[in-house]
Amino acid sequence: MKPLSNPRKPSSLGSGRLAFTLVELLVVLAIIAILASLLFPAIARTKESGRSAGCLSNLHQLGIALQLYVQDNENHLPKMYDWSTNLLLNTIGPSMVQVLSNYASSANVFRCPSDNQKLFEITGSSYSWNFLLNGEEAEHLEVFTNAYNPHQIPVFFDKDKFHIIRGQSKAVNYLYADGHIKNLLEVQGTK
Repeated sequence: MKPLSNPRKPSSLGSGRLAFTLVELLVVLAIIAILASLLFPAIARTKESGRSAGCLSNLHQLGIALQLYVQDNENHLPKMYDWSTNLLLNTIGPSMVQVLSNYASSANVFRCPSDNQKLFEITGSSYSWNFLLNGEEAEHLEVFTNAYNPHQIPVFFDKDKFHIIRGQSKAVNYLYADGHIKNLLEVQGTK
């Protein structure tokens, strides 16, 4: 009969260690946690960049809807208002959803993918309309008797800083009267 081998003695497969110690395992887990903590903000910014691109696309579609409205209404911008979260203030006039819904491809055009405050559900749109342009002639924009070129004045913009994770200068998207889109608001009058 063969003698039983000592369970405490290393096997003949090798004289090295067979398992990780608890300290080694904790060090590896700590390194993985540090790497993950460095990676998560980058992933979040990347995901937000994708949502921001969807938001820019929606603003572009709203610009097209606005152009179609202007063509049908003797080159004048609509009279519409940004509906507030305060329902008492919503009796001023029609919202942009009511005015532009026939010109927009779908109701989702009014929803920013980054609208985490549910402003779309509360007010009907994630975007605001520059009501100072109500009824203005599209080719001659004036606000407070200051004339503006179409590339200087925004018509639609995010209701809040939905994209703040991308930085302060990219927190809000703006659609200007000439159809270009920017993340930074620049308003300057001309005389």
